[in-house]
Amino acid sequence: MREANPLWGAPRIHGELQKLGIEVSQATVAKYLGRSGGPASQSWRTFLTNHVAQLASIDFFTVPTAIFRVLFVCVVLSHDRRRIVHVNVTAHPTAAWTAQQLREAWPWDIAPRFIIRDRDRIYGEESRRTMQADGRRRSADGASFSLAESVC
Repeated sequence: MREANPLWGAPRIHGELQKLGIEVSQATVAKYLGRSGGPASQSWRTFLTNHVAQLASIDFFTVPTAIFRVLFVCVVLSHDRRRIVHVNVTAHPTAAWTAQQLREAWPWDIAPRFIIRDRDRIYGEESRRTMQADGRRRSADGASFSLAESVC
């Protein structure tokens, strides 16, 4: 059954066997089914080690002022030398402003291949388009532009 339907997992095959009147537990099916023959994926640590020269991170943090205003600080870090590439401050961050910060961080087409970020809404669709237009790839989970589409 597995050879004819390679995308079926143990729960699906267990259900099909029950339809045929074969009484077997799902755990037994999973035990004898084994893992699919796909390639082993690399760990997050291995990915970071292998691609450190092509990595950058972007994040925001807040700073309260003396007059009780809150400022948002955008920081872009390069992982290869562990240095700050770009920093800027605003009172009202928007997706357009964030996209502009990415363009200012790497103005001469020397942008890193992978950008790590969190799921903050401040990045928005415009930042996503800016990152993709520069040739960066998006992760499968959508959390960052750090991994190839087939990984994550």
